[in-house]
Amino acid sequence: MADQPASGELFGIPYNFEKPSLRGLLSSYWQPGEEMLVEKEFGVGYTLNLANWRSWIVVAIVGALLYQERSGEDDESVETEDDEDEPVEVVVD
Repeated sequence: MADQPASGELFGIPYNFEKPSLRGLLSSYWQPGEEMLVEKEFGVGYTLNLANWRSWIVVAIVGALLYQERSGEDDESVETEDDEDEPVEVVVD
């Protein structure tokens, strides 16, 4: 089997499977002066640059949506308990 490169681009998406250092992993998430998305230190694709203020807006929106989804599950479970006591009508043609 031929040696394949450990890093590069495939269809415009970067990849890097070289052994990362801890400092490199941490610095890949904090790059002042760069855009909101930066290349990952290890893996495929891009990651959020936490030095950019737009990334914190994305994190806040995702957190709010997760909170709303989890709080909504509790309300639905109460409603389904009440629905179980009622008879169900089934129509077969």
